[in-house]
Amino acid sequence: MSRARSYKPLVISLFAMLVTSAVQPALATQQVAIPKIQMAIILDTSNSMDGLIDQTRNQLWQVINEFSAARQQGMTPVLEIALYEYGNDSNSIRAGYVRKLSGFTSELDAVSEGLFSLTTNGGSEFSGFAIQTAVNNLQWSQSDSDIKTIFIAGNEAFTQGPVDYRKAINLAGHHGITINTIHAGNHQEGINHSWQAGAILAGGDYMSIDTDQQVVHIVAPQDKQIVELNARLNETYVPYGDQGKKKIQRQVQQDAYSSGISAGLLAKRAESKTSSFYRNSKWDLVDAIEEGEVDAKTLAQLEDAALPAPMKGLSSKQKLIYVKQKAAERETIKQQIAELSHSRSAYVAEKKLEQAAAAPSVGDALSQAVKKQAGRKGFVFE
Repeated sequence: MSRARSYKPLVISLFAMLVTSAVQPALATQQVAIPKIQMAIILDTSNSMDGLIDQTRNQLWQVINEFSAARQQGMTPVLEIALYEYGNDSNSIRAGYVRKLSGFTSELDAVSEGLFSLTTNGGSEFSGFAIQTAVNNLQWSQSDSDIKTIFIAGNEAFTQGPVDYRKAINLAGHHGITINTIHAGNHQEGINHSWQAGAILAGGDYMSIDTDQQVVHIVAPQDKQIVELNARLNETYVPYGDQGKKKIQRQVQQDAYSSGISAGLLAKRAESKTSSFYRNSKWDLVDAIEEGEVDAKTLAQLEDAALPAPMKGLSSKQKLIYVKQKAAERETIKQQIAELSHSRSAYVAEKKLEQAAAAPSVGDALSQAVKKQAGRKGFVFE
């Protein structure tokens, strides 16, 4: 046997080792992307649109609860919501009377806060300008498998303003964004004013709603206990950093807004707070540690000024024990709320059968359109 031939197995073996060592780190660093549902809500806040705003406030948490059952290839998606208003003279004319209240965020209390801050005023309703603004100014996902959708609601002609709605829709299409239109008024009038044409061109849905319709929250036997558990759930949040104190106060305030409408609405909000969609890792240490935003080393280094009163002066070990105790308490309370919410849903469904069918609302438009578009992206609702 020649010397060259005797080296051949060794060369092949070394080559295989090099390939394996190069491939294994690459495989190790590969991560499966978590699916997203990105939804931008653009509301007309011109005169007479108070009913539209009220419906959205009243149905936000119910819609979130429905979306919490979404799965793509067995994975729970991240929900991100952005909120805009348009058609209000209080806003800048240079911005087309469009104002962003929140960019894409998973902090759902920020969306609720934005909704409760809205007021109506006369103005020019530039739908095309509003759509173009949302497309250009938001951080949209680059993945074709994610849901990327805009809901725009209003009551004047869809054709108004300096930006042709067809140009804005074409821009959205380049980003894979679907647009759904909600006309606040007569269905045929919405068709005549191009609201349906816009939805068809954008691959979305068109719906008309009666903004004078009042959203009724059925009072259920479970509500009192859910409300009590919700108060205990809030006590498991551990604010940290510069924004912690402010944002835990915001959480309580949004509870108060929902409670001010009805115990039923607060019960729906409490159910939302048990889902994976309710994420506050930027200001709550329990979520931050669970999501990897903060690790044990970083926690140990947090100074007293960045911590709530019960954690001031604790050792590194005591800090971690405290947060873990709060996490365990939260999990127990969430489970209790989830069980009560399940029985509450059954009770409410039975009561609804006894009532006359209600006209479509903003919540119906959001739920129906997203579920239809989710099916095209491989999402299922468990």
